[in-house]
Amino acid sequence: MFARVAALIIGSILLGIGINGFLVPHQLLEGGIIGLALLLHYYFDFQAGLWSALLSIPLILYAWVKDRAQFHGSIYGMIVTAVFIDLLAPYQFALPIWVSAILGGALCGIGVGLMLRYKTSTGGTDLIAYFIAKATPLNIGLLIAIMDVFIVLLGFQTLGLQSVVFSSITILIAGYLASICYEGYR
Repeated sequence: MFARVAALIIGSILLGIGINGFLVPHQLLEGGIIGLALLLHYYFDFQAGLWSALLSIPLILYAWVKDRAQFHGSIYGMIVTAVFIDLLAPYQFALPIWVSAILGGALCGIGVGLMLRYKTSTGGTDLIAYFIAKATPLNIGLLIAIMDVFIVLLGFQTLGLQSVVFSSITILIAGYLASICYEGYR
């Protein structure tokens, strides 16, 4: 129980730092539900954490039906992650875009992977990836990356090619590190 709570808090803090500290200053996307919330933040100045939680509600309800243990980890993970994303919003670092893409992806990937390893999640598309990976031989990191690429492409029209390219780097790193943290290095 202690390890699960620690993973939830540490993973949420890593996500909050990765998103706000490195992605937001360059209008980069993380992908998934958080990526959709970031798009809303960039377009309408909505709070990214709050909107990631609101957009995750249908997925959380699905977890309630399919896997109660995952539901409990996801509902808490969704709330704690949303709080840390919004709480850490003022903390941004002025680094070159390529450094921000790498560090943001690394922190987000480790945060998500750590949470998934201890049966918690942000309640977003990583929850979808968890259920698909559980039912198929597909790699959870690859599933997260595929869904994240789709979200990043949604931002192309407004954010431009540079954001798409560096956001893609971010999500590939995040997907790879989430996979390693969740399954271990193979």
